[in-house]
Amino acid sequence: MKLFSGLGRAKPTPKDSIVQLRETLQMLEKRESFLQAKVDNELKIAKANAQKNRRAAMMALKRKKQFETQMEKISGSRLTIETQVMAIESANVNLETMKAMRAGADAMKGIHRDMDINKVDNIMEEIREQWELADEISNAISEPVGFGIEMDEDELAKELEDLEQEELDKQLMETQAQPRIGLPSVPTHVPELEDEDEAELKELQASMAM
Repeated sequence: MKLFSGLGRAKPTPKDSIVQLRETLQMLEKRESFLQAKVDNELKIAKANAQKNRRAAMMALKRKKQFETQMEKISGSRLTIETQVMAIESANVNLETMKAMRAGADAMKGIHRDMDINKVDNIMEEIREQWELADEISNAISEPVGFGIEMDEDELAKELEDLEQEELDKQLMETQAQPRIGLPSVPTHVPELEDEDEAELKELQASMAM
């Protein structure tokens, strides 16, 4: 027979401890329900014998008191176990959080193992050079191609000015060649109203001659 055989046992995991504590809680809850039924039954007996059998009623109340005392102890045990469960769950959450953070830190360390600031600077410099090269190529492509013909900007401006002057001279000559518009002629006939007055005057003169 081995001495201290319990020393070789594996330590329970947080999950195992929580499971065991919850099973204990269930057992205590069942025991509490059983005792509550006993309390209710003894109270019923005491009420039934309160008038006709005082001794039996007193015994029932004593048993009821004993059951209630056990229920109080069970209630205290339940509270202690529930507190333990919450503490273990909280500690387990902290442990899992720390493991996740440790894994994240190890992952970042692995990623940065082949990286340093000098390598990053070199890569960024290469990227800038390639962007500058791409910009130069884009500008070269977008510039108009003269196919070897050199153009004098001043000469082109003089030619454009001559064309504009030629167009103005042409418009001026067309304006001078158009026929002049005459003024309206003065009417040569006497208005009709004057003819009527003249006729009336002649008739008056003729009547006076008679």
